[in-house]
Amino acid sequence: MLRGPDSHSERFLNDMAQLTRRMNRAERQLSSGRRINAPSDAPSEIANLLSARSELGRLQQGHSNLGRVKTEVDTGEQALQHAVETLDRALVLGAQGATTVATAESRKTLAAEVGTLLGRLVGLSASQVEGRFLFSGDNDQVEPYTLDLAAANPVGAYAGASTTRLVGHPSGTRFAIARTAQQIFDSSDPASNVFQSVNRLRTALDGNDLGAIQSAIANVKTASSYLGDQLSHYGTIQNQVAEAIEFSSTQQLRLKIRLSEIEDADLTEAATELTTTRFLQQTAFAAEAKRPRTSLFDYLG
Repeated sequence: MLRGPDSHSERFLNDMAQLTRRMNRAERQLSSGRRINAPSDAPSEIANLLSARSELGRLQQGHSNLGRVKTEVDTGEQALQHAVETLDRALVLGAQGATTVATAESRKTLAAEVGTLLGRLVGLSASQVEGRFLFSGDNDQVEPYTLDLAAANPVGAYAGASTTRLVGHPSGTRFAIARTAQQIFDSSDPASNVFQSVNRLRTALDGNDLGAIQSAIANVKTASSYLGDQLSHYGTIQNQVAEAIEFSSTQQLRLKIRLSEIEDADLTEAATELTTTRFLQQTAFAAEAKRPRTSLFDYLG
C-alpha cells in the first residue's frame, strides 16, 4: 500500500514553497525596482495604485495640451506686439504727413506705406499655429480677413466666427484663451477700430487733406490704446497658462512621490530578504538531508 508524505515531509514541502515565493518576490523587486509587480503582491493597495496612475496620466495629458496652448497664446501675444509696433509706425508716417512742408506727392508716398502697414495688420490677424488661424474663433480653418487696397473698403468682412473654446485647468476649472480678429482689429466702435483708423489715415494722406490727416492721427492713437489693451489681455492669459502649467507640474510631482511610496521597492530590504531566504533554503535542505530515515527493512535481520 502506497502512503503519501508524512506530516514532517508535508510541512517541509510547504515551508520550501513559502521560501521559494519569498525568494521570487525579492528577485522581482530587485530586477524591476518595484515592490508591487502583480496584484497578489499587495492586494489592498491596488485600488490606490490604479487611482494614482490614472490621475497622473490625466495630468500628463493635460500638461501636454497646455504646452500647445502656451504656443498659441505666445504666438497671439507676439502678433499683437507687432500690431502695436505697426500702429506706432503709422503714427510716425501720419506725423510726417501732417507737417506744413509735406507736399501732395510726399503724402501719396506716405499713403502707400500706410497701405503696406494695413496689409501687415491684416496679415497679423491671420496668424497661425499648427494650421489653425488663431484669431478666427471657432472657424479656425478660414482666414479672418482679405485685403484689396483698390476697394472702397479695402478690408473685407470678417470670415471667422465667435470663439467658444475653453481650456481645462488641472484643478478642474476652465478658462478662455483667445479673442477673435474682429474683437481685436475690427471693433464695432469706430474710434477703436484698428483697420478703419489706419485706412482713414491712408486715404487722408492720399487725398492731401491736412485736416483729415490730423483727425485720422487722433483716431489711430485711440485705436493704438485699444490695441494695447488687447495686448495686455493676452499677457493676462499668458500668466494664466503659466500658472496652470506650474500647477500641473506640482501635482504630477506629488503623484509621482505617492506612486513611489506605494510601489517602489526598498532595494536594501529586498536584497537582505533574498540573501536570508536563500540561506534558510540551503540550511533547510542540508538539515533535511541529514534527517534519519527508517523503514521496515531497518528492523529486520
